[in-house]
Amino acid sequence: MLDHESMLAMAKGFTMAIGGIFPALAIGKIVSKAMESIGRNPESAGKLFVPMLLGAAFAEAIAIYALVVVFTLK
Repeated sequence: MLDHESMLAMAKGFTMAIGGIFPALAIGKIVSKAMESIGRNPESAGKLFVPMLLGAAFAEAIAIYALVVVFTLK
């Protein structure tokens, strides 16, 4: 059997792993699609830059929420 400290460490690790993997994949897809779009239509770079950054920031916020959850686990 695992004691409380071991289970807590595993829960924190899984929370950070899951909370970090999916936002990283989302940011990668956001930037990939934006670069693909700019490659097809270079004039759209100015119009795509701000929405791309906003999307990446919102995806990154999910990872920050996971970090906050880890810090609140006792």
